[in-house]
Amino acid sequence: MTDGLPAPAGAVLLLNGRDVSNWTKRDGSAAEWVVEDGILKVVPGKGDIMTAETCLDHYLHLEFRVPDMPDKTGQAKGNSGVFLAGRYEVQVLDSFGWARPGKGDCGAVYNQFAPLSNGCRKPTEWQTYDVAFRAARLDESGNVRERVRMTVFHNGVLIHNNIELPGATGAPIDNREGVPGPLLLQDHGDLVQYRNLWAVPLPAHGSTVYGPA
Repeated sequence: MTDGLPAPAGAVLLLNGRDVSNWTKRDGSAAEWVVEDGILKVVPGKGDIMTAETCLDHYLHLEFRVPDMPDKTGQAKGNSGVFLAGRYEVQVLDSFGWARPGKGDCGAVYNQFAPLSNGCRKPTEWQTYDVAFRAARLDESGNVRERVRMTVFHNGVLIHNNIELPGATGAPIDNREGVPGPLLLQDHGDLVQYRNLWAVPLPAHGSTVYGPA
């Protein structure tokens, strides 16, 4: 499990633990979510928020908690979303106990890929996403020659194994590919919470020689 996993050397801290001063709304205006005791809380109706920092290839760690909404079902049950590079959504939802989660359930790459298995914990318990994100590769003319790829672990369970995405999911900041983008968190009207958000930028490729550089 990766609950409380500390950010390693070289990581970009996406949540400062005090406020949302390094976050904005989609239109660039000040974010209006709140941070209390190091926990980032959705304020329903205040809109999606995104980081000032942007990434291409990176490893992302975040922790989230969905409310217990026993009177709700489906997409009305603890809904939010994590958009990598502002374009590719990994769904946040209370899907605990569902035998075969689908393309809109927790852990899904929204409307593109269902998770391989259900990694959900009970609502109100902290959960983790760990994502290896590989941005699209462009040719000299700016056309996509290799699609975005992602590997996702949910509470330590592998739910996406190096999947190739056909493009942006619904509600992206824009449809460009192969360019840096922010981490965007979705306000879907539910009291979802986040903590311990950090990203490690990754080089496009490793060294081609033996031994240290």
